[in-house]
Amino acid sequence: MAYCTIDDIKNQLDEVRLIQLTDDENTGAVVEARVTRAIADADEEIDGYVGSRHAVPLATVPAIIRKFSVDIAIHNLYARREKSSETREARYKNAIRFLKQVALGKISLGADDPEGSPPTSDAPELSSGNPTRVFDRTSMKDF
Repeated sequence: MAYCTIDDIKNQLDEVRLIQLTDDENTGAVVEARVTRAIADADEEIDGYVGSRHAVPLATVPAIIRKFSVDIAIHNLYARREKSSETREARYKNAIRFLKQVALGKISLGADDPEGSPPTSDAPELSSGNPTRVFDRTSMKDF
């Protein structure tokens, strides 16, 4: 199951731009197979990051993942033809930055997170008690 749809892409790009990015044969129509491929590539990239914390593909798609799937897919479409705008580049970089944080367990997928917040087992534990010092002035006296 894809994390976004062609309609999601069409909500972000007008049809003329989408035709320019997908119509290699000059038919004057959107080549949906290329849009579908860009979405699949975006989803694989997302799974590469999210898969370190969650079972992928995600059964329920959190809204933030749908958004980032759209941003990455559009980036992939632009990469086929031309350099994307600064805004599109920033959106792509933000998506990747977020996904890296999810992979590290520092950010959850939000309210729609299928598995809840990431486990804190990798986080350092704080202690209120002071352990006995191993090295102090006395033990380091001859060094």
